[in-house]
Amino acid sequence: MMLIDGVKTRQLRRVPDERGFLTELLRSDWEEFERFGQAYITAAYPGVVKGWHYHKKQTDHFVGVLGMSKVVLFDSRDNSPTKGLLNEFFIGEQNPMLVKIPPLVIHGYKAVGDRMSAIMNFPTELYNYQEPDEFRIPPDSPDIPYDWAVKLG
Repeated sequence: MMLIDGVKTRQLRRVPDERGFLTELLRSDWEEFERFGQAYITAAYPGVVKGWHYHKKQTDHFVGVLGMSKVVLFDSRDNSPTKGLLNEFFIGEQNPMLVKIPPLVIHGYKAVGDRMSAIMNFPTELYNYQEPDEFRIPPDSPDIPYDWAVKLG
């Protein structure tokens, strides 16, 4: 898949042993890392769509940590070489992956399967309660050529 300009992914490695496993989610020596703002977890019930939204300043670093999530990105940036491109990723327990989402790339996710999914995010900025850097778009916006129904491939 051709990635949206500025989007990066990293397949994460699980290190199992007789006690369980360990998975590094984000390291400061990885090329995907810019800076640390904060860390949080967001969860969705089965079939729920959390999207669309974008940030003007913030870069997100999504890692699925519970269940499975369909993460979708759309590039609407006027000066981008990938304007109009969509990326779709399935991340979570079955596919441990980091997805780096640059500013102004519209994104959202949907819990897939029959249980709740959760994503850890490591954004580059602190959440500003007085002036949030979050701009919402309805999940069925005609400006984004995507249907949140199940897709194959």
